[in-house]
Amino acid sequence: MITRIVKLTINPNQSNEFAKIFKDNHTIIVSFPGCLSVEVLRDTQFENVFFTYSKWESLEAIENYRKSEIFKNIWSLAKQTFCAKPEAWSLIND
Repeated sequence: MITRIVKLTINPNQSNEFAKIFKDNHTIIVSFPGCLSVEVLRDTQFENVFFTYSKWESLEAIENYRKSEIFKNIWSLAKQTFCAKPEAWSLIND
């Protein structure tokens, strides 16, 4: 199993818009083959910093999602709210 953490820094005036994009698409993301769970977390100190925390069956499942039209559509909406380059980590659950 792979845990994927992505740090997203959002324009402060678009934090609610980003949260809505994620909420509106949560079911679609978690239904993608190989996705076991996904949630969005907000930093306690910086309200415009979010982390997505997801669990996947494999790195291949993550790559299949990232190549999908679903991801491209969601990412194109979310990307409009970013004010910094996203950072991502894929971690093995031992």
